Amino acid sequence: MAVAPANQSIYLDNAATTPCDPRVVEAMLPYFTEKFGNPGSRNHRYGWESEEAVDQAREQVAALLGANEKEVIFTSGATESNNLAIKGAAYMYEKAPAGAGRCRGHIITGAIEHKAVLDPCKRLQKEGFEVTFLDAPPDGIFTAEMVRSAIREDTILVSMMWANNEIGTINEVPRIGALCHEREIVFHTDATQWAGKMPVNVEKDCIDLLSMSGHKIYGPKGVGALYVRRRKPRIRLQALVDGGGQERGFRPGTLNVTGIVGLGKAAELCRAEMDADGARLVKLRRTLEDSLVTQLDHCAINGHREKRLPHIANVSFGFVEGESLMMACKELAVSSGSACTSASLEPSYVLKGLGVGDELAHSSLRMSLGRFTRESDVAFAVEKIVGAVRKLRELSPLYDMHNEGIDLSKVEWGHH
Repeated sequence: MAVAPANQSIYLDNAATTPCDPRVVEAMLPYFTEKFGNPGSRNHRYGWESEEAVDQAREQVAALLGANEKEVIFTSGATESNNLAIKGAAYMYEKAPAGAGRCRGHIITGAIEHKAVLDPCKRLQKEGFEVTFLDAPPDGIFTAEMVRSAIREDTILVSMMWANNEIGTINEVPRIGALCHEREIVFHTDATQWAGKMPVNVEKDCIDLLSMSGHKIYGPKGVGALYVRRRKPRIRLQALVDGGGQERGFRPGTLNVTGIVGLGKAAELCRAEMDADGARLVKLRRTLEDSLVTQLDHCAINGHREKRLPHIANVSFGFVEGESLMMACKELAVSSGSACTSASLEPSYVLKGLGVGDELAHSSLRMSLGRFTRESDVAFAVEKIVGAVRKLRELSPLYDMHNEGIDLSKVEWGHH
């Protein structure tokens, strides 16, 4: 029987955030106390030390992305990066001025993007831009053909996440990027779950703008980056904040040196260990999924089974309520949706977008593995989930009715 460590839960929520790698913490520590200078202070050693550290981190992040270091803008995280990319590009490339009564520009994105993309797009809709939110296919994968069919003469921006944060499915980002370059449309990808886990080459992949976050790649929270293409084509953005002129004027304000150093080190480690980490996580994820599907009936993997990230599994358990299942598995740190929406009792809009019914969407768990997940953690998780599902189904009259061959969709429920 698998056993959890005493007084400790098994962490399987790495898509929400990752623990900081001890090697990252070690790199950051001197910049809290000894090397505390402002990189904008050009007249003494303290400022020079910090500036050098920021330059090194910029090179480390650029190397992870296949970019030039001058193309990396440091931000507070992927949410800010997405806002700067989407709003900044929309305002810079708009077709008609605000208040002109005409469409300021057309934007294309997916209906199951993260809220950090959907909400800026909805904001732009209120400001006179038109946005097409592409419906997701049942397997969750957005293709270049889907984007091609939505492009108009006034399309100025396409924003498509590289991989989905809830179901882990991988979109056709390089093909979508190539299509956008053919049509001279700016292409942005939210690579929060992709960067650091899977290979990126912004040149080869035809990406103009790319968002990423430190705390998804074993770095600190509160720091991220935005890649902004400098040539062929040169991408310009309108800044959302004024003052100071730092980060090429795109993102002014005193730099978070300690966070940036941590992001740089995390990027370096991910680049060096990506292949080994990925191979190990694919094996663990398949063990997790196959074990659950084998041991439980009415258990479904959401999204495409193969075209998915190594570390994310999203599974629906029929005839079980998701919150009850999570309560029955208190030793497991898992999610019933993305971290930013899990406080809501509404079923996941991502799963609903795939056509998953409310009942199954409510009965879903996202389990995301990481660098520090062990085989024994997965074995323990499988044992706990299988046991909890079986116990909850014993209490479910619907499960009994289904097993008796009753078609629940045709049952007329009485109301009192």
